[in-house]
Amino acid sequence: MQTIKAIVKKTSTPEGLFLEEVPFPTISHNQVLIKVRKTAICGTDIHIYDWDEWSRKTIKPPQILGHEFVGEVVEIGSHVSNVKVGQIVSGEGHVVCGNCRHCITGYQHLCRQTIGIGVNMDGVFAQYIAFPAGNLWICDPNISEDIHSILDPLGNATHAALSFNVLGEDVLVTGAGPIGLMSVPILKRAGARSIVVSDINPERLKLAKELGATATVDVRSETLEEAMKKLDLIKEGFDVGLEMSGNGTAFSNMIDVMANGGRIAILGLLPQGIQIDWDKVIFNSLTLKGIYGRHMFDTWYKMSALLQAGLDVDVAKVITHHFSYTDFEEAFKLMKSGKSGKIILDWGDL
Repeated sequence: MQTIKAIVKKTSTPEGLFLEEVPFPTISHNQVLIKVRKTAICGTDIHIYDWDEWSRKTIKPPQILGHEFVGEVVEIGSHVSNVKVGQIVSGEGHVVCGNCRHCITGYQHLCRQTIGIGVNMDGVFAQYIAFPAGNLWICDPNISEDIHSILDPLGNATHAALSFNVLGEDVLVTGAGPIGLMSVPILKRAGARSIVVSDINPERLKLAKELGATATVDVRSETLEEAMKKLDLIKEGFDVGLEMSGNGTAFSNMIDVMANGGRIAILGLLPQGIQIDWDKVIFNSLTLKGIYGRHMFDTWYKMSALLQAGLDVDVAKVITHHFSYTDFEEAFKLMKSGKSGKIILDWGDL
């Protein structure tokens, strides 16, 4: 039996991941076979690596990880007509039912039966993958494969940043992780008047400035209120907030500095049971909107247009490291340290 190499969570124990030999994938009539070129490590993969509470409830080992990728189509199923052998593709990591009310009315991202690639089914951290044709995104050959390997998180940033009209608005981004960072040049292109980014990581805050942030706030030494006083434009609070940190204190602090009628998009996975001042949410007429994944496939089209208009130059700055897939353990440890942006695993040839 022919095999390939894949990064696998083998058992329901805290032990790490393993590079394993797994069966060569076979495709069904509505799938394509993809030779993986590059993958990127996501925060979700780190959760599984740490085997935290969410992972223990969600992941059913043995399972191949990963959902951020770019690769070459090498075989197509008998019912596939939207792609050709040889094309470079990435793909949507959420597989939906296609039959529910949301799916048939263009809101697939709200499907209750969504299955996550690399979460609820085998993922893309492998030399070859069988991938549903309906989830493919054909890549623009003028954009680098590095960028195409991170379209999934860039889509998160695009979905969140464009959830509300930001033209002429003052925007606060809490969390300068890779997705928070990628939201900055999107907000700038969408016409935000000022963009303030908060975090505790000096290197990432420096990168936020390079990407176009009006100001950055290291919340270990400065409060958001103090930072606002330095910006003459912001008189009554922030109009739009993007919660990207998953930190309960950051979210609570954001609530405190929103303008009346402010709107908040929440992408970061916040801890269970966090406390916020609900009086401020209610009496200040704040809008809270949860963001999960991408608006399929509206976000993909908008993201593609932004990249073709030059966003790729900014996004490339968020990619800080490349590793061979055989060195994935080192890559995961670096990602956990917070001393990196996006990390790409190169898969090379068989």
